[in-house]
Amino acid sequence: MRLMHRASPWRALFSEHGQLNRQAFMGPLESLFSTQSLLDVRELADAYAWQPHLVDVLVRYELPAWRISQVISDHNDWIYREAISLSLNEMQGQGWGLPPVSFCVLTLGSAARHESLLGPDQDNAMLIEDYPDSRHLEIDGYFQALGERFTQRLDEAGIPLCHGHVMARWPMWRKRVHEWHEQLALWSNDRRVKRVQQTNILLDFFPVYGEQRLATRLSDSVMTLLPVAKLFLDEMAALLNELPVALDRLGRISASHDALAPHENALNLKRQGLMPLVSAVRLLTLVHRCREISTHKRLMVLGNERNALSSSQVSTLRAGFERLQQLLLNQQRRNLTLGQMADGWLDMSQLRDDQRHMLKYDLQQIKRLVSMAQEQAHSR
Repeated sequence: MRLMHRASPWRALFSEHGQLNRQAFMGPLESLFSTQSLLDVRELADAYAWQPHLVDVLVRYELPAWRISQVISDHNDWIYREAISLSLNEMQGQGWGLPPVSFCVLTLGSAARHESLLGPDQDNAMLIEDYPDSRHLEIDGYFQALGERFTQRLDEAGIPLCHGHVMARWPMWRKRVHEWHEQLALWSNDRRVKRVQQTNILLDFFPVYGEQRLATRLSDSVMTLLPVAKLFLDEMAALLNELPVALDRLGRISASHDALAPHENALNLKRQGLMPLVSAVRLLTLVHRCREISTHKRLMVLGNERNALSSSQVSTLRAGFERLQQLLLNQQRRNLTLGQMADGWLDMSQLRDDQRHMLKYDLQQIKRLVSMAQEQAHSR
């Protein structure tokens, strides 16, 4: 990839006479709005296709990847809300009427943590206000139709359907509030692997559309049930071993052999770096009864909890998390310029020596964090 240098817009803030140079400073933003104004978007696919250009402009303003990931996530939230609104309007026009009870659509995973980079798929769920069993066919039928419509719209816009079927179109991820409480009680009752994996998916959630109070009730259920579920926490800790950090026994960077690797220099940075960090932090938030969702906020709260993380550990892990996101975003942007997918793989041959050194250091800190999280979970 040929390197190009473009002057920072910040260096154009002042004219040679010391006055604010609005025209020069606003150039990248004006280019952004002339390319695709959000106010003029008519198709969700156009809005989503515009996203890489948005990222290019944010990079020109020298925003770090972790900030850009928040902006991407906010934009995806807007696309979600539009897809749901369009689906509700369509249903009303077809005679379905208004929603029969209150509901809330949740995004899950990195979207919920507002840590999305380029190329996410769908992970979502739905909370429905409690209603009598006698009305189940009527009411669940309405929300099944809604789930099918908005997830299909998202797929057509460019945010693909989840291959694992973690979407509100399926009954597993569309339930009444009391059913979600019962589901969490069942999943956390023992240490069955599948149940813990499903709970892990649900634990990172964000109310993107509908009644936020329903999401608060789900959070209450999580805090009531999971921190005291000893067997569940033990299995959650054990499952961290299924996400090995990309280091060998001597602490050197070593990618696991994966038939899906795009080439021999590929390291699955998402699975072998970011996911172990995010998962270990998630486990610690349960152990210490924290309600935060984003990894940044979770780390900050854990730094204030006695016997959780020290302030120096928080600073180190936050910096490492940001560096890993930066490496992955850089790789995704490079992939797009080459006509390739924006995925979770990192081309190690593209890294400078200093980047390799820092990556090794960050992965070592993540491996220590995983061990620490497991110890604290087992000591409950």
